[in-house]
Amino acid sequence: MMYLSILSCLFTYICILLAVAFFTLLERKGLSYIQIRKGPNKVGLAGLPQPIADAAKLLTKEIAKPTMANYSPYFIAPIFSFILALLLWQLYPSLYSASYFKWGILFFMCVSGLNVYGTLLAGWLSNSKYALLGSLRAIAQTISYEISMALILLFPLFLVGTFSFIEIKESQEYIWLALIMLPVSLMWFVTCVAETNRAPFDFAEGESELVSGFNIEYGAAGFALIFLAEYANILVMSLFSALLFFGGSSMFLFESDLGFMFKVLFFAFAFIWVRGSYPRFRYDLLMGLTWKSFLPAALSFLLMITCIAYHIYY
Repeated sequence: MMYLSILSCLFTYICILLAVAFFTLLERKGLSYIQIRKGPNKVGLAGLPQPIADAAKLLTKEIAKPTMANYSPYFIAPIFSFILALLLWQLYPSLYSASYFKWGILFFMCVSGLNVYGTLLAGWLSNSKYALLGSLRAIAQTISYEISMALILLFPLFLVGTFSFIEIKESQEYIWLALIMLPVSLMWFVTCVAETNRAPFDFAEGESELVSGFNIEYGAAGFALIFLAEYANILVMSLFSALLFFGGSSMFLFESDLGFMFKVLFFAFAFIWVRGSYPRFRYDLLMGLTWKSFLPAALSFLLMITCIAYHIYY
């Protein structure tokens, strides 16, 4: 059984790396057509091997060693972020998984809460002013939106009465939770975009002000690991968006791993669509959105859901 679990994890991680590689190609192609241009089309057939060429270039470049950086933690930070991103994929709700997380939501909150440390270490230990400013922005943004995310996670938890992602998915056999609480599902998606530091909330990597932000001192393999962690987090948040609010409903879509994959792909493309459609927010508007809008709204909806659940069960 232990060998089966190890093989299952390795196979999952290899699939994630391939998914991230070709998701970057989808993003570059999607953004190019949104901006009325062609995108990558020179490498191989229609640019399909472009991610492989990019990976080869990054991994064969010389590793930069900034003079003022604290070397050991500086090199550990990207590995730490990458490991955390892979750990979240242990929660993938497949029938063929070797492990079952009964307390999956708690595991998700613990691991996603640690993500901020990877960004903090990468920015602080580079000993660069731009990197430090980028990491401070990212920390404030991530911690603020984690509060909203935790409150929004309580909605499906209260309605279904379980901490297991698989049971939440199976509970939506006849109706999606998004149809019951549409405003909450929209708040969740915006929170996911902010949590992953994606446009229009990409203040940690504000090129116009911070010259790439917290990862400015990284190149070659270090940058590749940060890049892989970011895109693995985008895909896993797309997975949880589909699972929590558009789970197993045979009423609207045949329910299988293939049908669920299309839902995840739709949310992943929504990240690209948002990036191609909106300019970057002002930082004060970003922080005001979670503290002045999402937090009061989530608390109000949560009080209403609690009252309804109390009358149903008691």
